[in-house]
Amino acid sequence: MDFSLIITTYNSPEYLLLVLRSAENQTILPNEVIIADDGSTSDTRKKIEFYKNKTHLKIIHSWQKDKGFRAAKSRNKALAKSKYDYIVMIDGDTILHPRFCEDHLNNSEYGFFIQGKRVFLSKNKSKQVLSSNKVNFSFFSFGFLNRINGLHSIILSSLFTNKNTNLRGIKTCNMSFFRQDCIDINGFNNEFEGWGKEDSEFIVRLFNNGIKRKNLRFSAVQFHLWHKVSSRESLKKNISLLNASITRKSNWCDDGISQEL
Repeated sequence: MDFSLIITTYNSPEYLLLVLRSAENQTILPNEVIIADDGSTSDTRKKIEFYKNKTHLKIIHSWQKDKGFRAAKSRNKALAKSKYDYIVMIDGDTILHPRFCEDHLNNSEYGFFIQGKRVFLSKNKSKQVLSSNKVNFSFFSFGFLNRINGLHSIILSSLFTNKNTNLRGIKTCNMSFFRQDCIDINGFNNEFEGWGKEDSEFIVRLFNNGIKRKNLRFSAVQFHLWHKVSSRESLKKNISLLNASITRKSNWCDDGISQEL
Protein backbone atom coordinates (compact mmCIF):
# COMPACT_ATOMS: atom_id res chain seq x y z
CA MET A 1 0.00 0.00 0.00
CA ASP A 2 1.27 3.45 -0.90
CA PHE A 3 1.67 5.77 2.07
CA SER A 4 2.92 9.14 3.24
CA LEU A 5 5.19 9.56 6.25
CA ILE A 6 4.55 12.87 8.04
CA ILE A 7 7.17 14.18 10.48
CA THR A 8 6.47 17.16 12.75
CA THR A 9 9.36 19.45 13.66
CA TYR A 10 10.29 22.81 15.14
CA ASN A 11 13.84 24.19 15.31
CA SER A 12 15.51 20.81 15.95
CA PRO A 13 17.35 20.07 12.69
CA GLU A 14 19.94 17.76 14.27
CA TYR A 15 17.15 15.56 15.63
CA LEU A 16 15.25 15.72 12.35
CA LEU A 17 18.23 14.56 10.28
CA LEU A 18 18.58 11.46 12.48
CA VAL A 19 14.88 10.72 12.05
CA LEU A 20 15.21 11.07 8.28
CA ARG A 21 18.16 8.67 8.31
CA SER A 22 16.03 6.12 10.15
CA ALA A 23 13.25 6.67 7.58
CA GLU A 24 15.76 5.96 4.84
CA ASN A 25 16.60 2.60 6.49
CA GLN A 26 13.05 1.28 6.46
CA THR A 27 12.29 -2.18 5.06
CA ILE A 28 9.35 -0.55 3.27
CA LEU A 29 10.09 3.02 2.19
CA PRO A 30 7.44 5.74 2.24
CA ASN A 31 6.27 7.04 -1.13
CA GLU A 32 6.83 10.53 0.25
CA VAL A 33 8.09 12.14 3.43
CA ILE A 34 6.33 15.36 4.39
CA ILE A 35 7.97 17.50 7.06
CA ALA A 36 5.31 19.41 9.00
CA ASP A 37 7.37 22.39 10.11
CA ASP A 38 5.73 24.66 12.70
CA GLY A 39 7.80 27.74 11.86
CA SER A 40 11.45 26.72 12.15
CA THR A 41 14.19 29.16 11.16
CA SER A 42 16.16 28.98 7.92
CA ASP A 43 18.70 26.64 9.55
CA THR A 44 16.16 23.81 9.39
CA ARG A 45 15.26 24.63 5.79
CA LYS A 46 18.92 24.59 4.74
CA LYS A 47 19.57 21.24 6.39
CA ILE A 48 16.45 19.75 4.77
CA GLU A 49 17.58 21.00 1.34
CA PHE A 50 21.04 19.53 1.91
CA TYR A 51 19.55 16.17 2.87
CA LYS A 52 17.15 16.17 -0.09
CA ASN A 53 20.11 16.35 -2.47
CA LYS A 54 21.68 13.15 -1.16
CA THR A 55 18.72 10.89 -0.37
CA HIS A 56 16.51 8.71 -2.54
CA LEU A 57 13.48 9.65 -0.41
CA LYS A 58 10.96 12.10 -1.83
CA ILE A 59 10.92 14.89 0.77
CA ILE A 60 8.38 17.72 0.90
CA HIS A 61 8.94 20.61 3.31
CA SER A 62 5.62 22.00 4.56
CA TRP A 63 6.30 25.22 6.50
CA GLN A 64 4.16 27.82 8.27
CA LYS A 65 5.01 31.08 10.02
CA ASP A 66 6.07 30.87 13.65
CA LYS A 67 3.10 32.15 15.63
CA GLY A 68 3.58 29.92 18.66
CA PHE A 69 2.85 26.21 19.06
CA ARG A 70 0.40 25.35 16.27
CA ALA A 71 0.92 21.64 15.74
CA ALA A 72 -2.69 21.05 14.67
CA LYS A 73 -2.52 23.53 11.80
CA SER A 74 0.96 22.36 10.82
CA ARG A 75 -0.25 18.76 10.56
CA ASN A 76 -3.26 19.85 8.51
CA LYS A 77 -1.00 21.67 6.04
CA ALA A 78 1.15 18.58 5.68
CA LEU A 79 -1.85 16.25 5.35
CA ALA A 80 -3.30 18.48 2.63
CA LYS A 81 -0.08 18.03 0.65
CA SER A 82 -0.12 14.23 0.99
CA LYS A 83 -0.87 12.21 -2.15
CA TYR A 84 -1.45 8.73 -0.75
CA ASP A 85 -4.27 6.80 0.88
CA TYR A 86 -2.48 5.88 4.10
CA ILE A 87 -0.74 8.20 6.58
CA VAL A 88 1.98 7.28 9.06
CA MET A 89 2.62 10.13 11.50
CA ILE A 90 5.66 10.62 13.75
CA ASP A 91 7.52 13.41 15.56
CA GLY A 92 10.87 14.83 14.55
CA ASP A 93 12.54 13.48 17.69
CA THR A 94 11.65 9.79 17.25
CA ILE A 95 14.15 7.44 15.61
CA LEU A 96 12.45 4.52 13.87
CA HIS A 97 13.11 0.80 14.11
CA PRO A 98 13.87 -0.48 10.56
CA ARG A 99 10.51 -2.28 10.42
CA PHE A 100 8.49 0.63 11.82
CA CYS A 101 6.67 1.50 8.59
CA GLU A 102 6.28 -2.16 7.62
CA ASP A 103 4.61 -2.84 10.97
CA HIS A 104 2.15 0.01 10.50
CA LEU A 105 1.24 -1.16 7.01
CA ASN A 106 0.91 -4.82 8.00
CA ASN A 107 -1.48 -3.86 10.80
CA SER A 108 -3.54 -1.35 8.84
CA GLU A 109 -7.23 -2.20 8.77
CA TYR A 110 -10.28 -0.35 7.49
CA GLY A 111 -12.31 1.10 10.34
CA PHE A 112 -9.27 1.52 12.61
CA PHE A 113 -6.40 3.87 13.30
CA ILE A 114 -3.17 2.55 14.80
CA GLN A 115 -1.54 3.75 18.02
CA GLY A 116 2.01 2.64 18.79
CA LYS A 117 4.35 3.14 21.73
CA ARG A 118 7.86 4.57 22.17
CA VAL A 119 11.07 3.97 24.05
CA PHE A 120 12.41 6.95 25.99
CA LEU A 121 16.14 7.57 25.74
CA SER A 122 17.94 9.13 28.69
CA LYS A 123 19.53 12.57 28.38
CA ASN A 124 23.03 11.07 28.23
CA LYS A 125 22.01 8.42 25.71
CA SER A 126 20.40 11.07 23.52
CA LYS A 127 23.57 13.16 23.57
CA GLN A 128 25.58 10.12 22.55
CA VAL A 129 23.20 9.33 19.70
CA LEU A 130 23.38 12.91 18.41
CA SER A 131 27.18 12.89 18.46
CA SER A 132 27.52 9.45 16.86
CA ASN A 133 24.64 9.77 14.36
CA LYS A 134 23.63 6.23 15.26
CA VAL A 135 20.08 5.22 14.30
CA ASN A 136 20.17 1.46 14.94
CA PHE A 137 19.77 0.12 18.48
CA SER A 138 19.80 -3.22 20.23
CA PHE A 139 17.13 -4.13 22.76
CA PHE A 140 20.00 -4.37 25.25
CA SER A 141 21.45 -0.91 24.52
CA PHE A 142 22.06 1.22 27.60
CA GLY A 143 20.11 4.39 28.26
CA PHE A 144 16.55 3.07 27.66
CA LEU A 145 14.12 4.29 30.34
CA ASN A 146 11.28 1.89 29.44
CA ARG A 147 13.13 -0.92 27.71
CA ILE A 148 10.14 -3.24 27.26
CA ASN A 149 8.75 -0.95 24.54
CA GLY A 150 11.92 -1.58 22.55
CA LEU A 151 11.24 -5.29 22.12
CA HIS A 152 10.26 -6.19 18.56
CA SER A 153 8.46 -9.50 18.22
CA ILE A 154 5.82 -10.49 15.68
CA ILE A 155 4.62 -13.32 17.93
CA LEU A 156 4.28 -11.12 21.03
CA SER A 157 2.68 -8.38 18.94
CA SER A 158 -0.01 -10.76 17.69
CA LEU A 159 -0.74 -11.78 21.29
CA PHE A 160 -0.80 -8.34 22.92
CA THR A 161 -2.13 -6.02 20.21
CA ASN A 162 -5.70 -5.07 21.08
CA LYS A 163 -8.61 -2.96 19.86
CA ASN A 164 -10.59 -0.43 21.88
CA THR A 165 -12.02 3.11 22.03
CA ASN A 166 -9.84 4.37 24.87
CA LEU A 167 -8.28 7.84 24.87
CA ARG A 168 -5.50 6.89 27.26
CA GLY A 169 -2.00 7.22 25.80
CA ILE A 170 -3.01 8.90 22.54
CA LYS A 171 0.10 10.27 20.81
CA THR A 172 0.54 11.41 17.22
CA CYS A 173 4.27 10.62 17.47
CA ASN A 174 3.44 6.99 16.60
CA MET A 175 0.14 6.84 14.76
CA SER A 176 -1.28 5.85 11.40
CA PHE A 177 -4.68 6.10 9.70
CA PHE A 178 -6.42 6.19 6.35
CA ARG A 179 -6.28 9.68 4.89
CA GLN A 180 -9.97 9.66 4.01
CA ASP A 181 -10.92 8.93 7.64
CA CYS A 182 -9.02 12.11 8.55
CA ILE A 183 -10.70 14.16 5.80
CA ASP A 184 -14.13 12.89 6.89
CA ILE A 185 -13.76 14.60 10.31
CA ASN A 186 -12.01 17.69 8.89
CA GLY A 187 -8.59 16.78 10.21
CA PHE A 188 -7.06 18.37 13.27
CA ASN A 189 -8.80 21.27 14.99
CA ASN A 190 -6.88 24.50 14.31
CA GLU A 191 -8.38 26.05 17.43
CA PHE A 192 -5.80 24.12 19.43
CA GLU A 193 -2.77 26.31 20.03
CA GLY A 194 -0.07 25.58 22.58
CA TRP A 195 0.94 22.12 23.76
CA GLY A 196 -1.58 19.42 24.53
CA LYS A 197 -4.72 17.47 23.65
CA GLU A 198 -5.07 18.36 19.96
CA ASP A 199 -4.28 14.72 19.21
CA SER A 200 -6.83 13.40 21.73
CA GLU A 201 -9.56 15.67 20.35
CA PHE A 202 -8.77 14.45 16.82
CA ILE A 203 -9.25 10.87 18.02
CA VAL A 204 -12.51 11.71 19.83
CA ARG A 205 -13.97 12.78 16.49
CA LEU A 206 -12.64 9.63 14.81
CA PHE A 207 -14.34 7.53 17.50
CA ASN A 208 -17.58 9.45 17.03
CA ASN A 209 -17.36 8.80 13.30
CA GLY A 210 -17.10 5.04 13.80
CA ILE A 211 -13.30 4.58 13.64
CA LYS A 212 -11.80 2.46 16.41
CA ARG A 213 -8.30 2.13 17.86
CA LYS A 214 -5.79 -0.65 17.28
CA ASN A 215 -3.12 -0.60 20.00
CA LEU A 216 0.18 -2.03 18.80
CA ARG A 217 2.59 -3.69 21.22
CA PHE A 218 6.03 -5.08 20.41
CA SER A 219 5.98 -3.67 16.89
CA ALA A 220 6.18 -0.20 15.27
CA VAL A 221 9.04 0.47 17.69
CA GLN A 222 10.48 3.97 17.94
CA PHE A 223 13.09 5.65 20.14
CA HIS A 224 12.28 9.05 21.60
CA LEU A 225 15.23 11.42 22.03
CA TRP A 226 15.38 13.43 25.24
CA HIS A 227 14.48 17.12 25.08
CA LYS A 228 13.11 19.82 27.34
CA VAL A 229 9.34 19.70 27.79
CA SER A 230 7.13 22.26 26.09
CA SER A 231 5.23 24.89 28.04
CA ARG A 232 1.92 23.69 29.50
CA GLU A 233 0.38 27.15 29.79
CA SER A 234 -2.30 26.39 27.16
CA LEU A 235 -3.23 22.99 28.57
CA LYS A 236 -6.28 24.17 30.57
CA LYS A 237 -7.82 25.83 27.51
CA ASN A 238 -7.08 22.83 25.33
CA ILE A 239 -8.61 20.43 27.84
CA SER A 240 -11.79 22.54 27.68
CA LEU A 241 -11.86 22.18 23.89
CA LEU A 242 -11.35 18.42 24.23
CA ASN A 243 -14.13 18.08 26.81
CA ALA A 244 -16.50 20.08 24.59
CA SER A 245 -16.00 17.60 21.74
CA ILE A 246 -16.56 14.69 24.11
CA THR A 247 -19.76 16.22 25.50
CA ARG A 248 -21.16 17.12 22.08
CA LYS A 249 -20.09 13.79 20.56
CA SER A 250 -18.51 15.78 17.75
CA ASN A 251 -17.34 14.13 14.55
CA TRP A 252 -16.42 17.40 12.82
CA CYS A 253 -14.56 20.63 13.57
CA ASP A 254 -15.29 23.88 11.76
CA ASP A 255 -11.69 25.07 11.55
CA GLY A 256 -9.77 22.10 10.19
CA ILE A 257 -8.03 20.67 7.16
CA SER A 258 -10.67 22.04 4.79
CA GLN A 259 -8.91 25.39 5.15
CA GLU A 260 -5.92 23.86 3.35
CA LEU A 261 -7.61 21.69 0.70
